[in-house]
Amino acid sequence: MERRAALAVGLSLLVLYLYQAFIYKPPPPAPTAGQAKPAAAAAPAPGAAAANIEAAPPSAAPAAVVSESDERSIVIDNGKVEAVLSNRGGRLLNWRLAGYFDDKHAALDLIPNNVPGDQPRPLSLKLKDAELSSRANGALYKVTGAAGGRVDATKASATVLLEYQDASGFQVRKQLQFEPQSYVFSVKTEVRQGDQILPPTIEWGPGLGDQGSVAISGGFFTGNVVQPPSAIYNKDGKTTRVVAEKSAGEPVPEGKFLFAGVDDHYFLAAAVDPGQARIEYRPVSVSGADDTRRVFIAHTITPIGNPRSLRFFVGPKQLETLRAAGINGELAYAINFGMFKWLVIPLLGALKWVYGYIGNYGWSIVLLTIIINLVMFPLRHKSLVSMRKTQALQPQIKAIQDRYADLKATDPDRQKMNTEVMNLYREKGVNPAAGCVPMLLTMPVLFAFYSMLSQAIELRGADFGFWIHDLSLKDPFYVTPLLMGATMFLQQWMTPTSADPMQQRMMMFMPLVLTAVFLRLPSGLAIYYLVSNLCQIGQQYVTNRTIGRPPAAVPLRSAGEKRLKNAGGGKTPGAASIKQGERRA
Repeated sequence: MERRAALAVGLSLLVLYLYQAFIYKPPPPAPTAGQAKPAAAAAPAPGAAAANIEAAPPSAAPAAVVSESDERSIVIDNGKVEAVLSNRGGRLLNWRLAGYFDDKHAALDLIPNNVPGDQPRPLSLKLKDAELSSRANGALYKVTGAAGGRVDATKASATVLLEYQDASGFQVRKQLQFEPQSYVFSVKTEVRQGDQILPPTIEWGPGLGDQGSVAISGGFFTGNVVQPPSAIYNKDGKTTRVVAEKSAGEPVPEGKFLFAGVDDHYFLAAAVDPGQARIEYRPVSVSGADDTRRVFIAHTITPIGNPRSLRFFVGPKQLETLRAAGINGELAYAINFGMFKWLVIPLLGALKWVYGYIGNYGWSIVLLTIIINLVMFPLRHKSLVSMRKTQALQPQIKAIQDRYADLKATDPDRQKMNTEVMNLYREKGVNPAAGCVPMLLTMPVLFAFYSMLSQAIELRGADFGFWIHDLSLKDPFYVTPLLMGATMFLQQWMTPTSADPMQQRMMMFMPLVLTAVFLRLPSGLAIYYLVSNLCQIGQQYVTNRTIGRPPAAVPLRSAGEKRLKNAGGGKTPGAASIKQGERRA
């Protein structure tokens, strides 16, 4: 029984890994007009980026009445974000996060700059008239509130107003407001043709620009398990995720949303509380010059009803940050903590509490793991003692099974075998479920710790020391996964076991499977399971010292041997060893 429970734990972890590693398969890159040749991977400078967004309006367009003569960029700094806004089209070029870095140690930009030139940029407008859409996105807007091309929103909120009007009466007005120390900004858009109000669709364009959008192209041992960009929205209180390859074929969601946008493993770009709206998604595949492939998802938001100001959150999926940004904290549902989120959140709080004293997330994981294993020590001790008692009864149980081995499974007399086994358990005072129940109670903690360490953005870029400089990435030298596998072998050898050789081989095979799985999982997870294994080995040693070593396994009887006639009376060849085992216990 205890081996089946341990096997269930191992198989459950394997299922979790396979879901995370293979459920988000990026779609094959589809050739587009903008992909005639690979896009450059390097991000252009703000001024250069603006020049490549879209060609200037055609000469046949009506003359501009409210506009600017020169193209320029406006930089908005609020302490958390450095946003770069272009006056051409009034669209965002960059959204760089303070304190988060890409693989080149530059400030992380959540707006990718290596997408095809025909793709829209964030805050582009889409109208029913394609010519008006082109005019709105190619015009040079008059900018108010950005003296010298910079906006300081680090201490107080700041508003940037962009206006355009031409001789035909077509006019666009965008008002952007930025809050200090926040990843949230609001935009209010008004589009008119003469006296007629034109309801606009807000285009965000391909996103996000984090490492999670990089497809694993180097094989099993060279990549990290990350969640690539996916569509995500919360409608009618239910959060839905759609992987990239399915986003084009899914029905267009429409209704009242709490939030809607795209996310990847650690970051989110979404409209917060857009109300009644229509959200459309489509995948965008880009091949880079270094043969890597990025898969993005572009989305548009069409408000339904009266035009209103839209609030956008573009930042890290950090629990407290999301709670503060969304209505009643619903934005926190964007973190994919799974079914054990009710336990993950307290564990995350405990990890951050320990980190407040230690200042290193790697050692915080080690200490918290030890604390959790100490709390679970009584349950595991009870489980091990029960396993030992059950193991001592194996010779008698095998003798009973041998007596009924010639009967078919459908024979009614087979029920007598189960009755005799249960009578034996009752006579010896052994509960066969007592070894499994305490172990099952610890499983939610294991799964919750797995979800926390695989999703918590606090581990992104966290330096443990030694050879591990990012706890969210795999161990570069595979030291911790191999040590974890070795400790699993030792733990299996020390744990009480039945005499079933097939079950023994299966259990000794599990460390090999889980070691292969952990080669690509975040090093923080490998550290947790390594320390947890060491704690359980120590507990097994203490148990062996307390109640004695387990009795030697009795070899299975051959088919030709004479079967025992009375196993329940304590007269079997294993009865003496059972009594000795009971005296030691």
